[in-house]
Amino acid sequence: MPKVLCIGDVMLDVVVALQAPINYGEDTPSKITTHSGGAAGNVASWIAHTGTEASIVARVGNDSAGAAITSEFEDLGVDHSSLKKTSDATGVVVVLVDKNAERTMFPETGANSGLVLADMPPLVGFDAAYVSGYALLNPRSRAGVLEMIAAIKSAGLPLFYDTVTVGAMKEVDRELIYSWLPLMDYVLPNEEEAFYLADSADIDDALRKLLELCPAVIVKRGSAGAVAQVRGGARIDIDAVKITVADTTGAGDSFAAGFIATKISGGDLSTSVTAGVTLAAKCVANIGARPQGGHAL
Repeated sequence: MPKVLCIGDVMLDVVVALQAPINYGEDTPSKITTHSGGAAGNVASWIAHTGTEASIVARVGNDSAGAAITSEFEDLGVDHSSLKKTSDATGVVVVLVDKNAERTMFPETGANSGLVLADMPPLVGFDAAYVSGYALLNPRSRAGVLEMIAAIKSAGLPLFYDTVTVGAMKEVDRELIYSWLPLMDYVLPNEEEAFYLADSADIDDALRKLLELCPAVIVKRGSAGAVAQVRGGARIDIDAVKITVADTTGAGDSFAAGFIATKISGGDLSTSVTAGVTLAAKCVANIGARPQGGHAL
């Protein structure tokens, strides 16, 4: 069975589903739940959900949130033997979900900072690696993660990279991000991220510019589905699955998981993108960023 190494962040998600417009300075009715989250943790969880093996490289605090996150990885069948406990508090993100199911996030990185090469297990037995953009955007983890990437490339494993949010990318020089993209075999931005990186508002132009840096680009477009292209190949468009959306948190992570699991199992580009949009639809139909086999904390 294929196995994927997922490198990056795990978080405690505090999801605030708003029941009315925000009354600034006053009370606003809401429904609040807590879940495990973080891009790398979500991707690993959804990969395991597909039946593909997944292992997480990340850090949590030696606290109750860290213990709960570890327990959920156990429930979801994710190998967490490389999940390190530190003296820092587990990372937390408050997720506001509005009436349109769109989410706005307020993260505190916490224990996620400081990843080093020694956190990564031996690469024997792995078939691919996923890297969350948050891990490279974090200056305290960047050097260690770049060393991990070098080791993964030396081992000949395909690398899948999620660029993560424009808000996070704006914290660093765009040229620095451009220096990372050629290291990756597949880059998976959403449409807003693709436009930001390419400095373009046209999807074909964005694909052309990004393909100059990376051999394959898969752009997640939410309700519009996804587009994908490999360098020298034709653009592929896949429609989204029609479904009632409850919460878009984790949509991109579940898409990445479906795409990766299918691609490394021999799927072609179109089949892999279809698997991505299918798994993303399953994610957004529920509150929280993880498979329903997990639990609210």
